[in-house]
Amino acid sequence: MGSTADKITGLSNEAVGKAKQEAGKVVGSDSLKVEGAIQEAKGAAQKAIGDAKVANQDAAKKVAEFVNKKL
Repeated sequence: MGSTADKITGLSNEAVGKAKQEAGKVVGSDSLKVEGAIQEAKGAAQKAIGDAKVANQDAAKKVAEFVNKKL
């Protein structure tokens, strides 16, 4: 999955997770609150993966630019 897709999926999972937590609070379902918290954490991790991919791409570009200047 690309960095943008990871970020979008992560944001989506965070939003759904928050909604599940709120729904769990409203209906008094501890399992729904926990499920929401897990999904929100999964979303945060996916966003972090997307950010890391972008940072890695940027670093690779800088290295390539440096090498090309030296050639």
